[in-house]
Amino acid sequence: MAKEALIVIDIQNDFCPGGALAVDNGDEVVPIINRLIQQFDHVILTQDWHPAGHSSFASSHSGKAPFETIAMPYGEQTLWPDHCVQGTQGAEFHPGLEWTKAELIIRKGFRGGIDSYSAFFENDHETPTGLAGYLRERGIAKVTLAGLATDFCVAYSALDARKQGFDATVVLQACRAIDLGGSLAAMTQRMKAAAVELV
Repeated sequence: MAKEALIVIDIQNDFCPGGALAVDNGDEVVPIINRLIQQFDHVILTQDWHPAGHSSFASSHSGKAPFETIAMPYGEQTLWPDHCVQGTQGAEFHPGLEWTKAELIIRKGFRGGIDSYSAFFENDHETPTGLAGYLRERGIAKVTLAGLATDFCVAYSALDARKQGFDATVVLQACRAIDLGGSLAAMTQRMKAAAVELV
């Protein structure tokens, strides 16, 4: 049977209640994900890892507020509150996450001029993180995704997994959404259309 990996997306303090870009009830997924981690032989984590002054931060653009959008060379970019800045407590994994079993941590969003939602590619959809190559070299053909947020980093990662030829499942119970202007419904539809299994 093809080997499977669990990809845990961005379970970081800034995405949990009290954080700079908190997802409602984001911390509720931690015990569910801890159980999933125990069930998989291969566990990979992603970590949003922005330099200070990142181009996706509203604070980097005069007169712009969080959740407005701007045009970037690679397309439309939602502007965010400053979050997951390298080396800060907000960028650390949630203290309840039992992640020591992880064999790989993919850091994303560390290039100052481009944001990165997906575990596989920067937001230009061209610059790879190296994850697809790692999975192929390890003989892993199927990925299960969980984490934050359903409609951004989880969904983009699942869509890219399918584009790269991997079977992809999203455990919805182990995700929470931002739901910005109907983004949850839109991304759920896109995942279904791409044959991502939603369980």
